[in-house]
Amino acid sequence: MIKMIASDLDGTIVSGTGQISARTRDAFLAARAAGIHIVFVTGRPYRWLTPIVDAFGGLGTVICSNGAVLYDLENDQVLWAQTIDIATARQAQQIILHHEPQASFAAETTKGLHLGQGFAQAGRTLGSLAELDLHSQELDTEGIVKFLARSPGLPVEEFYQAVYPDLSQLLWLTHSATDVSLLEMAHLEIHKAHTLNEYARKLDIKPEEIMAFGDMPNDIEMLQFVGHGYAMADGHRETLAATRLTAPPFSQDGVAQVIERLLK
Repeated sequence: MIKMIASDLDGTIVSGTGQISARTRDAFLAARAAGIHIVFVTGRPYRWLTPIVDAFGGLGTVICSNGAVLYDLENDQVLWAQTIDIATARQAQQIILHHEPQASFAAETTKGLHLGQGFAQAGRTLGSLAELDLHSQELDTEGIVKFLARSPGLPVEEFYQAVYPDLSQLLWLTHSATDVSLLEMAHLEIHKAHTLNEYARKLDIKPEEIMAFGDMPNDIEMLQFVGHGYAMADGHRETLAATRLTAPPFSQDGVAQVIERLLK
């Protein structure tokens, strides 16, 4: 019996223009009306949940920043955050620069986004910004929940493979962007599955009672953790290879199709 549905956002239920289809919205609302817990699990910071608010209003709890933040959307409140200290971020920066001297960096904190020189792409609006200073006490006080590294030239898989051996004992490392070579780092014990597990345990829901959806490598742990993990048919090849179940593609409201079958 499914008691919880956990879903990634971008590329899974949210389009490139930030929209959730009416069919997908209706499927989630029907699941909630049937007594199924809904939790969205995203790499986005909690300040970038506009698609969820627009489609559902204040719908429950959201796991943000790849699991580093648990956010109460209904009460606009950070419930919990697992941070990285700036000494660890500085160490990661040096490791990455050894492999990719042209890399640029950013840090997502519980308060905002701190950008290093050269990180932002032209024309992108990134919200509340501050200058990245990995020696700043303010940065440590705010708490880094996600450390980011961008390569201007290396393909993301090559970038990932180059730094992974040296970084894997220091931070959890993944990537989820489709249009930029961007690595995402969090506390070594943090990923989507970790925080979903903690959240579900408090509700007395077992992994085999959870259905989850995702499309990118940062979803793999979550999809493998739950009893019913679906990779999107048009998702990343690594995600598809790592999961047993496949949902129809995003373009066909694949998540909605699976939920509709469940409710029947």
